[in-house]
Amino acid sequence: MLDDKISAAESVDIGYLDRGTFFGDGVYEVVRTAGGRIFGLEYRMQRFAHSLAELRINGIDIEEIDSRVKTAYKKSSLADAVIYWHITRGCGPRSHTWNDSIRPRFYLQITPLKDASQKKQHGVDVMSLPDIRWKRCDIKSLNLLPNVLAVQAAKEKNCEEPILVDENGCITEGASAAFFAVINGVLRTAPLTTNVLPSITRCFVLHIAEHIGIEVDQTAVSLEEAYNADELMISASTRDVLPVVKFDDKIIAAGRPGEYTMKIMAEFEKFINGKTTLPWPKLVFRNKNEFNVPQALIK
Repeated sequence: MLDDKISAAESVDIGYLDRGTFFGDGVYEVVRTAGGRIFGLEYRMQRFAHSLAELRINGIDIEEIDSRVKTAYKKSSLADAVIYWHITRGCGPRSHTWNDSIRPRFYLQITPLKDASQKKQHGVDVMSLPDIRWKRCDIKSLNLLPNVLAVQAAKEKNCEEPILVDENGCITEGASAAFFAVINGVLRTAPLTTNVLPSITRCFVLHIAEHIGIEVDQTAVSLEEAYNADELMISASTRDVLPVVKFDDKIIAAGRPGEYTMKIMAEFEKFINGKTTLPWPKLVFRNKNEFNVPQALIK
């Protein structure tokens, strides 16, 4: 039955039988563009390949996916855009198991990038919520229901981002963003384990900090430490780096973007616009696997 109409099984569009719909059985990626250039696509392709491999979705030609993304973007008329794509394991009768003959399905969309300039200038509010996600958040999978519920809850409280707190009272990350605290002049963020996404913007923020003389400590931040931090910030592919000026009911950095945050934001803008003099960072998964990425990434 589709809505209120009964149909023969063989007449149902195969898309209704996608394992992405049944199980969230797939992986996705998001990349932004700036002034007609795709920013750091090769980083996303490295992470996309990692996610596919971890879910055992085989037979995907990453170079072909890279080509599809570039071709689709060239045909768009958007200078500043968000490119989203995903691959599901494929379609078939609902079953937890699959066979190797199943054919993966690809989807891509391009939408305008929302202007975040006011948020960058004035900062944003965030709120804490329990981290109830699965234990493989290093995989960028389509299983996002806990994230969806958290982001909706934050929206209803007029907050930019829900900040997720584990059972030990430590912050893992935002539901759709990386999270950082500046405490006594040191930039702190949770280490990369299986419960934290290897965020591309996180990679850039840490790289920038190290190159402009800010000490970095990849040690989890407790909720209480975050409330009393000198500065807080979040980062995401579609929003870049945003200052946090209020966390729950606590005012951060006197309610203004902090000094270190602004320095990191400024240098990140140079990367986005292709004007940085810094080397490009290495993408790291779970603090052990490094991927060297060529300097010329903006194409």
